[in-house]
Amino acid sequence: MARAIAIIVARIIFSFVFFMAAGFKFADIAATAGYITAAGFPMATFLAWVAAFFEIALALALISGAFFTEASLLAGIYVIFLAFAFHGPSHWQQNQAEFGFFIDHFTFLAGLLFAAVHGPEKWALNHSLLR
Repeated sequence: MARAIAIIVARIIFSFVFFMAAGFKFADIAATAGYITAAGFPMATFLAWVAAFFEIALALALISGAFFTEASLLAGIYVIFLAFAFHGPSHWQQNQAEFGFFIDHFTFLAGLLFAAVHGPEKWALNHSLLR
């Protein structure tokens, strides 16, 4: 029972992080687009919207348990992309805190990989019902 509780708490935390990230994007999509532009990406507003909806999809998959392994792996790829794109080595000399932000993404990746391997445990939607 303790294992199942720990996994559901982890799912809630993962989901909360992605729901919050999407919420910040929806609250000020222009600021998110500005951040994306500053990182050198084209079509920043479009990418901001894509990121916000992608984060909602990840949050829903992680909290529901549907497509959990796939969502965990995609989320892991996403957070490592974010680490390099927005907090990578080119940012460290301007602000050493960026190195900490960069490293934090890898600890998040570790949790997501652990989740992908161990699955959603109990209280998960069976994705075969969704097809």
